[in-house]
Amino acid sequence: MTEDTLDQDSKRSELAELRQEHRDLDHSIDALIETGRADVLQLQRLKKKKLMLRDQIQVLETQLLPDIIA
Repeated sequence: MTEDTLDQDSKRSELAELRQEHRDLDHSIDALIETGRADVLQLQRLKKKKLMLRDQIQVLETQLLPDIIA
């Protein structure tokens, strides 16, 4: 295996972990809202973390997709 292949494999693995964490946060936010026991500050922090994860996911997806010139 080349170093590039190993690097892409590690990025794919990290991407899968980030997607799972993003889904978990989404479920946590929904559960807090449904119970009605969530405090506004806690929800804001979770949503901010979710947005940060989304940004990290987008960066990794961009790195893994080859540049295609149409």
